[in-house]
Amino acid sequence: MTLSSENSWYSEKLQAHHLERLAIVYVRQSTLQQVLDHQESTRIQYGLTGRAQSLGWHSERILTIDEDLGKSGSSAEGRLGFQRLVSEVGLNHVGLILGVDMSRLARSSKDWHQLLEICGLFGTLIADLDGIYDPSQYNDRLLLGLKGTMSEAELHILKQRLVRGKQNKAKRGELGFSVPIGYIRRPSGEIILDPDEQAQSVVKLIFRKFEELGTLNAVLRYLVKHHIQVGVRAHSGLNKGDLEWRKPNRPTLQNLLKSPIYAGAYAYGRKQMDARRKHPDHPNSGLVVKPMDQWHVLIKNHHPAYISWAQYEQHLAQLKANQNRADELGHARAGISLLSGLLVCGRCGCRMAVQYHRQKHHRYICGREMADYGGKLCQHLSGACLDDYVSEQVLSALKPAALELSLAAAERIETDRADINKHWQQRLERAEFETDRAKRHYQLVEPENRLVARQLAQEWEAQLKQQQQLKEDYKRFCLQQPKQLSTAERQAIRSISESLPRLWFSETTTQTQRKEIIRQVIQKITVTVEGESEKVQMIVEWAGGDTRKAHLVRPVAKWTQLSYYPQLCHQLEQLAQENITTDEIIERLHQAGFRPPKRRQTFNREGIRALMRQLGLLSSAPPKVQEALAENEWLLSDLARQLEMPKPTLYDWVRRGWVKARQQTNAHTSWIIWANSAELDRLQKHRQRPAGEVLQQLWRGETPDIAIPPSIKIHQPSSPTEEKS
Repeated sequence: MTLSSENSWYSEKLQAHHLERLAIVYVRQSTLQQVLDHQESTRIQYGLTGRAQSLGWHSERILTIDEDLGKSGSSAEGRLGFQRLVSEVGLNHVGLILGVDMSRLARSSKDWHQLLEICGLFGTLIADLDGIYDPSQYNDRLLLGLKGTMSEAELHILKQRLVRGKQNKAKRGELGFSVPIGYIRRPSGEIILDPDEQAQSVVKLIFRKFEELGTLNAVLRYLVKHHIQVGVRAHSGLNKGDLEWRKPNRPTLQNLLKSPIYAGAYAYGRKQMDARRKHPDHPNSGLVVKPMDQWHVLIKNHHPAYISWAQYEQHLAQLKANQNRADELGHARAGISLLSGLLVCGRCGCRMAVQYHRQKHHRYICGREMADYGGKLCQHLSGACLDDYVSEQVLSALKPAALELSLAAAERIETDRADINKHWQQRLERAEFETDRAKRHYQLVEPENRLVARQLAQEWEAQLKQQQQLKEDYKRFCLQQPKQLSTAERQAIRSISESLPRLWFSETTTQTQRKEIIRQVIQKITVTVEGESEKVQMIVEWAGGDTRKAHLVRPVAKWTQLSYYPQLCHQLEQLAQENITTDEIIERLHQAGFRPPKRRQTFNREGIRALMRQLGLLSSAPPKVQEALAENEWLLSDLARQLEMPKPTLYDWVRRGWVKARQQTNAHTSWIIWANSAELDRLQKHRQRPAGEVLQQLWRGETPDIAIPPSIKIHQPSSPTEEKS
């Protein structure tokens, strides 16, 4: 092998087995802009094929890999060319890798040292403009590692310099970015309100309706209901800068409510990259919204604002509170509970949840101890008694302000209708302008140019039809919702101040509306149950800062849970010694102020007698006199146990006449059934039969096989009273 004089020192590294394998020329540029603007660098990299030929490789044994043009070398992710290069080296197909410098191969120490490890293992050489290196030799590998480290450091320095420049520019509020809906940026970089009046009014309407309705979904439904579209400036394309009207959607409204630019603030670093969440196929997937104190730049009063900074913070708090999480208030839903989200456990300080029973009854529970640590329920109480008390307190608090509320409601309705009417007027004005412009375009065209005239005539006709349709829609809107409230509507609103309780309990008032009213006047309710008793302590924190304490009585399940259970037992002992009737005992207990557990307000005779019997204050019932049984006779309960069947089923057989049975003659009447061994086998066999067969026989009017033979005399009940017994 003959080498030129300038490459004579490479002869010791280039061996014959290297020339038997491929020589790979790796070509890469970091960005597409560099590919277009720095073409000389690309030509130099492609020219390395000539150097490979001068080293002894034939042209057909030289492979050029250029799939990574326009891709950064900071990572091997997404670089198919580099991955192909590593695969070829691992298959022992490569004798020499050529590149302009080491930074073209990799700018990551991880990827670079992995390549060196594979090249050293398979004896592959690496060459750049400075010389040829053998990664299997310590000195060459040390030099290559140093070059790779310098290449990675160079990339880091370049990135740091760019980031510092962006941050310094952002600190002055001069770093440009795409402005959202309702704003435009002048060529000088100044941010101003959108000059289109309708675009501004829609943004203002969205903020006002969010403060009124309280949820993003409610605002979205309102906009869709009234056919209100959002004006968006095109950021790219042939129509860049033009105003386009699009349907509102949830992501647009969410970004609008969360963006600080509408409060007149310039913010940079609100979203920052989290490498742990970044997906290799989606560059912006790792962006995470940071808290306000972690933003890089925040400049208030930077440009004209739609809302104040206090309103912006209030909107963020409202959106956060609408999340249905354990530590948040959550939005009012349609459940029957009125205080969901407002109750706080007085024992552990956690927010209490709602537990429904068949959607008819509910109770408030604190289950944090049970959910997190496997313990017991911290406390629970019935929801009905608590809801009734709070409703009464809210109605009492709103009664003095009812007239003021009715006037505010009328004013809000008129303002809302005025805003919608203004939006319609703007739409009509825009449609008229578009029609006039189409008319002018048609009139300015030369009459002889029929090819253009026909197209302009069609556009004019389309604008006329759209304008006419919009006028008809506006007339229907005016008929449905006039600008001013009618006399009947005003009278209906004023009646709120006179009959607020009637409106509260009306069927047309939903639970969601009641919850919203409660949340307007109450911030938090702290509840503490005294042990397992019926006593409940409440602390109500009102919206104005006032705090009110109260004591409630909740329903309990057992007599022993009553706080006055010892006193009740003592009172019953005294009354039992007086030999008075049960009704008189109940009356005396009511006079003494005792109340039963659960939801009843008065004692009943069965409950009092059961409690007195439990306390030993009443003699037990006389023992049952059992009639002697004849041979092969069974009590109904004993025979049911023998046949392993429910007693109601066996009694049904007695009622239908399918067994031989009689009743006792003494005062304690019970059924006695005759069944010898053969009869037991017959009953057991029919007990094991599917119920469907017997039901089908009865449906067809046939006598079921289970019926006993006519030769056996069967006792039939002589009266409904006897049958019931």
